[in-house]
Amino acid sequence: MLAAGLAIAWLAAVGLAPLDGRRRWVGWMAAAALAAALLAVLALGAEVLRAGPVTMVPGGWPAGVGIVLRADALGVLFAALSLAVLLAALCYEVIGGVDSRTFPAAVMFMAAGLTGLFLTGDIFSFYVFFEISMIAAYLLTAYGEARQVGAAFIFAVVNLLGSFLFLIAVGALYHVTGSLEMATVAARMGDVEPNTAILIAVTVFVAFGVKLGLFPFHFWLPAVYTGSRAATAAILSGALANIGYYGLLRFGAEVLADQLRFGSTVILVLGSASVLYGALQAVSRRSGAEVLAYSAIGQVGYVLVALGVGGAVGLAAAVLYAVVNSLNKTLLFLSNGLRGWMVGGAFAVGAFSVVGVPPTAGFFGKVALFQAGIDASSAVLVGLIFLGGTLSFVYMFQIYQHDFWRGERTEEPTTPGNRVLVAGLAVLVVAVGLWPEPLLAASREAAEALL
Repeated sequence: MLAAGLAIAWLAAVGLAPLDGRRRWVGWMAAAALAAALLAVLALGAEVLRAGPVTMVPGGWPAGVGIVLRADALGVLFAALSLAVLLAALCYEVIGGVDSRTFPAAVMFMAAGLTGLFLTGDIFSFYVFFEISMIAAYLLTAYGEARQVGAAFIFAVVNLLGSFLFLIAVGALYHVTGSLEMATVAARMGDVEPNTAILIAVTVFVAFGVKLGLFPFHFWLPAVYTGSRAATAAILSGALANIGYYGLLRFGAEVLADQLRFGSTVILVLGSASVLYGALQAVSRRSGAEVLAYSAIGQVGYVLVALGVGGAVGLAAAVLYAVVNSLNKTLLFLSNGLRGWMVGGAFAVGAFSVVGVPPTAGFFGKVALFQAGIDASSAVLVGLIFLGGTLSFVYMFQIYQHDFWRGERTEEPTTPGNRVLVAGLAVLVVAVGLWPEPLLAASREAAEALL
């Protein structure tokens, strides 16, 4: 069961690679494989929530020699979320018509990379799956019109730098601990010389900060998000960005926990700066894609603030907000470029969720952040969250007014099926807001797994 989702995604990616993805049946085969992988991960998640984390070493290798696969609440939650986002974006593109023979296979390779990354307990295999996901992302950012090649080049150059930094951190962790198994590394980091440990932690933080587009590592993100097609932008913001969220949570709160506590003030400052910078930049923009791109920078900051607070409340808030933000960005980027009353209603749901208005899922994300600020006894953090929400309302209202009330939105080639898909995502966001208990429980379990 632990390897089923990864195996389905990997075999489907290899099988689809030689086929012409522009044929509709190839796209639907990829969607069926993604759905099967998602069901396998959900079944694994049910087992993890029932019986606790699951660990195995494939191939019968002894512990400490073979590659460790591990499923806990945090990894399963992010794996299921990423596969769901990829499925929605792939269906969106297949319904509208795929323009590249490589698109379905690239999505499946990303699914395999992300699933393996979230379900591994070994740092080196984490890096391998990390690179598989990034290679697929490089292909996807170049998908579409010729103007998107420039955005793909920026994305590739900057993220190769982040990958290089993470590889240096992997080598350093092995050098100082003599192991690549996450649990063993976490246990041995307490014996590492403090300055060395802090340097490693900073390298890991910068590597994942680049992946997330966190301020001040954000310079690549607006050009890439605005230069990509709607499905690609949804994948980058809703699925690929989960590498950064998960990496900061897993390495920060588990592997490098002491270093996270030592640098919590810096993390809080950077998170606050990201929230304010992203929101203020979004307010000053008029293009829907630009507003959403800068909004993504600001929303990442909330996760960092919750991570800086730490503890059971802070980590649960970070996990919950990362999940909600992924759903919001998927809905909003897929809505961007469409027109009509159904899309307008779906976009409004996504906008309200970003702001934190009930009964959307974003309401509980903001509540969790307020709880984290109160738990930290920080009026400044509570004020920051309130100010960020106010600015979010301003820029989301502006873009809704510009694109839907005034009717100035330019529509992309699409079909009614795209509108129905976007409306379905909006219903999901509202459904999570109306019945948040499963997500809240999963977030608490994920925080407990880290602690």
